[in-house]
Amino acid sequence: MRFDLRHFRLLLIALLPAALFACASNEEQQSEVQNITEAYEMAQTAVKRGNYRRGIQIFEAIQARYPFSDLSRQIQLELMYAYYKGGQREEAIEAADTFMRENPIHPRVDYALYIKGLSYFEDGPGILERWFRKGVTQRPPKDADLAYSSLRRLVERFPASQYAPDAEQRMIAIKNRMADYENYVADYYLRRGAYVAALNRAKGALEAYNGASGNALSLHIMATAYDNLGMTELATDTRRVLAENFPDFSAGS
Repeated sequence: MRFDLRHFRLLLIALLPAALFACASNEEQQSEVQNITEAYEMAQTAVKRGNYRRGIQIFEAIQARYPFSDLSRQIQLELMYAYYKGGQREEAIEAADTFMRENPIHPRVDYALYIKGLSYFEDGPGILERWFRKGVTQRPPKDADLAYSSLRRLVERFPASQYAPDAEQRMIAIKNRMADYENYVADYYLRRGAYVAALNRAKGALEAYNGASGNALSLHIMATAYDNLGMTELATDTRRVLAENFPDFSAGS
């Protein structure tokens, strides 16, 4: 996320403390603006090159100098992005929450919600899964509810936001991820003969994540559990629903 440096210079001129202007010459004022502008540009360049630690250090220094101004709000937006990209997810979330709390009607609240959602979002398998080829469905979706909640708020409050389309896609991915994990646990119970537990878990996944890609598997697990519990009529009804809604489903897929 980058800002127009020309507008940034104008903002600096307008927002430098009045006390500074009262006692400083025009040359000193212009030097102050130039120094902060150069620092800002240096921080942006560091972030762009992936040196997030350096960018964060500079942005934090600028923010500390002007903590109660429009300039500070602009730096907050830069910082939450740098925190997120630098892997400092808790700091990114805190920065986003602080920004929204202090600026509830600011036009960039949608961006703060987006960064907060991304910071909670688990994007792909971790290093252990890659090493051992263990699927991400086999571990609890950490912070998935929080990610989903933030992204949903973004989509509902700011449907025209430029970040809404990506947020919607991530919400779908989160729903699928959570449904897959519930099915994994349900199947674990099923294979060990805990049919009631398997049935409840699969049924819960179906109800909570309606529309997820794992809905067909949830129905299959439910039908199998009903069979093993001797509930033939319910098993038949469930398989009928499965066939009507997912005609191409294969239990081995």
